[in-house]
Amino acid sequence: MSFFDRLGDGIEKKDSLVCVGLDPVPSRIPDGVGVAEFNRRIIDATSDVAVAYKPNTAFYEALGTDGWGALLETVEEASAAAPVILDAKRGDIGHSSRRYAELLDVADAITVSPYMGTDSVRPFIEDGDAGVFVLCKTTNQGSSEFQELDAGGKPVYAHVAERAVDWNAVNGNVGLVVGATDPEEMENVREHAGDLPFLVPGIGAQGGDAEAAVEYGTDPRGVGVVNSTRSIIYAGDGDGFEEAARESARSLRKTLNGYR
Repeated sequence: MSFFDRLGDGIEKKDSLVCVGLDPVPSRIPDGVGVAEFNRRIIDATSDVAVAYKPNTAFYEALGTDGWGALLETVEEASAAAPVILDAKRGDIGHSSRRYAELLDVADAITVSPYMGTDSVRPFIEDGDAGVFVLCKTTNQGSSEFQELDAGGKPVYAHVAERAVDWNAVNGNVGLVVGATDPEEMENVREHAGDLPFLVPGIGAQGGDAEAAVEYGTDPRGVGVVNSTRSIIYAGDGDGFEEAARESARSLRKTLNGYR
């Protein structure tokens, strides 16, 4: 099964669009709990709600070799519960991207940057079983500096969405990263993105629009994911943090399902 088929099955079975981000910061983890254990307990607590898990590689790379080991443990643990999207934002000249694409031997999907063009994206989309989410309209404050620039009568992010449709024609395994913090821009991306599913960040701590995330973020089959990280994994402190995470994830599911 392709990544998006597997994702769709999980959405149907769990009646959920929730993706849980796994970005552990040691200073926010309870004393005596390691990174891998923290993630495992979050995964165990949310496995009936999460249709995907999204570890951001930066939070593991910053911890050196121990961090990379924790990432591999986390991916293995999470994969038993739901597909894993590696939030790595890779994209480089062709021969470098081919090496980066080997990360798809570890995870089910990956985020990539389209800035360097088709040859930098091609190595990731060649594996039809893997999912590839292309950065399109992100939630960070500086995103407008380039993504919203007018280019031939439409913003750069619209060109990215249209090119991603072309890339998807190769193996049907391409989606877009589109933040929920600006509903009007989400709608505009959808107008250029055809039926591509979205990975939608910005819900929770960033105050994104849940209704827009559902309306514009899912494809005609209802496939798409809405990610929340800090508002789930740091919903509680100290003992019982995993139960707080579970309640936060369940609350997000309920909110999103109200718009489905």
